[in-house]
Amino acid sequence: MSDRPDETGFRAPLRDMSRMAKLLTEQRNPRSRDIDTMSAVELVDLVNSEDRTVADAVAAERENIARAVEIVVERFRRGGRLIYVGAGTSGRLGVLDAAECPPTFGTDLMMVQGVIAGGSGALVRSKEGAEDDREGGARDLSERGPGPDDVVIGIATSGVTPYVFGALEEARGRGAATVFLCCVPDTGEVVAADVTIRPLVGPEVVTGSTRMKAGTATKLVLNTITTVSMVLLGKTYENLMVDLTAVCDKLRDRACRILMETTGVDYEGAAAVIAAADGSVKTAIVMQKTGLDRGEAEELLARAGGFVRNALELSANGLAGKE
Repeated sequence: MSDRPDETGFRAPLRDMSRMAKLLTEQRNPRSRDIDTMSAVELVDLVNSEDRTVADAVAAERENIARAVEIVVERFRRGGRLIYVGAGTSGRLGVLDAAECPPTFGTDLMMVQGVIAGGSGALVRSKEGAEDDREGGARDLSERGPGPDDVVIGIATSGVTPYVFGALEEARGRGAATVFLCCVPDTGEVVAADVTIRPLVGPEVVTGSTRMKAGTATKLVLNTITTVSMVLLGKTYENLMVDLTAVCDKLRDRACRILMETTGVDYEGAAAVIAAADGSVKTAIVMQKTGLDRGEAEELLARAGGFVRNALELSANGLAGKE
């Protein structure tokens, strides 16, 4: 089979089509064979019932997801980065999760990154052919300069995306930790990764449309990895996002309400304490609860590894300001 385009511009695929046809994500869903005869409400019910199975598929991978989290946290503590790599929906979800970390958890912009096949333009307009460029995946990741302190998560719901394979190979060659996320039991190609996560969501309502259940599973997994990692790094106090970056009115209001919730101060008082804490909700909580000034509160938090709860316990035990 030739890989040269014919007069229509079509390039015969280089992959083993018999293998592609056997992929779980390419199977027909027997429950949706007659969707072209259903009413709107029947279709909504069907899609919803299929979506309900996704959480169980992700839950079945809990141990592998936890292993991935442990690797990510360990690399973060070494000053490393988490880099997502994917094509199409997978790539967009990686970029989305990365983009949400700075405002939610106050992370550096480079701490969590997303790389998508086809570049930034692929975020708003599909560039599906870019997924076949194995060398492109290696090249795009290489530009990020991954190393032993970093983690690269390759996302390929079908399990056969050359772009992602190339990126993972490049990552391993540079000593980075690797995680592979797919929604099939067998990729047909051995993917060397430190952890493989396989939420098996089954055939889609629309055959092969992995933007549906597989995409939902991907978002659940990525949200879990970053959220749990951030909690383990001390980015929350109780279930409050105390390391948020208050860059808009909604987040500034949330910052004040967090301080009110945790210390009992009124809204105006909360705004004043946060201002005195140079915008840091963590520092403001410690200042308000302990009576320490900003510098002392920051020092206490540093000694507590950035955990508000630990800092307050140190203060309660009379260890504030003591080595």
